[in-house]
Amino acid sequence: MPAAPSSAAVGPVDFNPYAWAFHEDPFPIYRRLRDEAPAYHHPELGFWALSRYDDVLDALHDHETFCSRHGITLEDRSPLPMIITMDPPEHTTMRRLVSRAFTPNRMADLEDSIRDLSVHYVDQMIERLDASGTCDLIADYAGRLPMDVISRMLGVPEADRDRLRHWTDLMLARDEGRPELPPEGQEAGANLFQYFLDHTRSSRRSGATGDDLTSALIQIEVDGERLDDLAVVAFGFLLIIAGNETTTKLLGNAAYWLTRFPDEKQKLLDDPGLIPDAVEEILRYEGSTQLMARTLTRDVERHGETLPEGARVLLLLGSGNRDERVWDDPDRFDVTRDRPVHHLAFGHGIHVCLGAALARLEMRISLEEIHRRIPTYQVDHDACERIHSGNVRGYSRVPLTLG
Repeated sequence: MPAAPSSAAVGPVDFNPYAWAFHEDPFPIYRRLRDEAPAYHHPELGFWALSRYDDVLDALHDHETFCSRHGITLEDRSPLPMIITMDPPEHTTMRRLVSRAFTPNRMADLEDSIRDLSVHYVDQMIERLDASGTCDLIADYAGRLPMDVISRMLGVPEADRDRLRHWTDLMLARDEGRPELPPEGQEAGANLFQYFLDHTRSSRRSGATGDDLTSALIQIEVDGERLDDLAVVAFGFLLIIAGNETTTKLLGNAAYWLTRFPDEKQKLLDDPGLIPDAVEEILRYEGSTQLMARTLTRDVERHGETLPEGARVLLLLGSGNRDERVWDDPDRFDVTRDRPVHHLAFGHGIHVCLGAALARLEMRISLEEIHRRIPTYQVDHDACERIHSGNVRGYSRVPLTLG
């Protein structure tokens, strides 16, 4: 069982979000940041970082000071009008329009189709386990189900989903120590943009009569306002990346930690009703989105430091979710944990994740079906392969065996 991280170290803390060593285990660095440099400055990479829960939460709620319009990652300068990189009043208008596509009724209507997909992919995992004794949770399940759900929602044909998944993976990857998107990632982004532009224009030409989300976004009208093609493309672009990223990585993280802490896994086998609580603990313990960037609209004082107007600030969600100032024994993975506060995994304030309910639904169904059908699954922890991204934490490969 992994030991709790130690904060003992020599010399000033050095935090580089693009360092692969940090990706392997960020939590000792997070602890040092909270203790030694809660308002951390990295002059070479040109950012500040806030790591304590209260500071991150306050910043997420103060969108007027910590604005999003200059991007939500250090390297993000996307020209697309994405809702996550908007501030009011543009954000207010866009949120009002697109939230019509994420109503509770729409999410509830997805449960049966998501369960059918889950059963289908679990069947395939069982076939591979029976044939070879191993399968890959990411390639055989976690990388497929969320993409299929989002693709169905957007009206993307099944034949196109593998290449969309490949492009989104390329857009997340970074070279070691480098913030910029590699050339293959830039090409993948251009391919995604062109795909959704063609998809949107085709839907509009056909009258947007389908029951998919792209058609709904084209048809939605609030107070006489509609989304133009670029806005619809931007939303599809965002959803396909988020759908490939958040739940895929969360499922890998869940399997990893449930098998590292087998007593916690056994609790879910004994009482599947605990699975929604387990999902929240996974989100807190090792959420897939570890940090978000904001830009200051004025000078801000924090912990004796002046963060200047125009500064880029990283809000370390993953650190806040392990802050011992608010969590009891935060490095303990506990699916029955009492949660005195809300975790930060989906953000807070006006930019709280629109897809949070969908991610929770996919996670719950996935854990229900995997634990029901493959209760003895184990993870080969030494063979897991981690992705390397500026803000996403998870695995590209999680080998499963039968215990």
